[in-house]
Amino acid sequence: MKIFKTNNQLETIEVGKKIGNLLNPGDVCLLIGDLSAGKTTITKGIGMALGVKKVINSPTFTIVKGYKGDKGPFYHLDLYRLDGVNNDFDLEEYMEGDGVCVIEWPFQVSEILPKEYLRIDLERLSEEERKITISGIGRYQRIEEAL
Repeated sequence: MKIFKTNNQLETIEVGKKIGNLLNPGDVCLLIGDLSAGKTTITKGIGMALGVKKVINSPTFTIVKGYKGDKGPFYHLDLYRLDGVNNDFDLEEYMEGDGVCVIEWPFQVSEILPKEYLRIDLERLSEEERKITISGIGRYQRIEEAL
């Protein structure tokens, strides 16, 4: 487990960039944290490191936003509004696809999550400060160790 403490949004984005530089197509990151913990902020850094040029913002109302990055597709999912697996679209397609997949509120669909993933826990310590705990599950231990 690796722990980072950030003092502002820019530092949180920088942690995201460090993570993003270690990700490859097919990788899955699960973001855990309360509202306003910094999940979308760290996702911005991950996307920047993957070469996403568009502005990354929360897909709360659309569930999924896809971006084109230098390393391939980048998928940002926000499952806050889901209550279990829904048959309207195939979430597994994003998690098992050819892009990097970052999922906010992943345990809304725990039954379909991959067995291996990078877990990123974000805790709000104050208005600007965050504690970020990174745990590599399975093959993702390599990313945890490289940070």
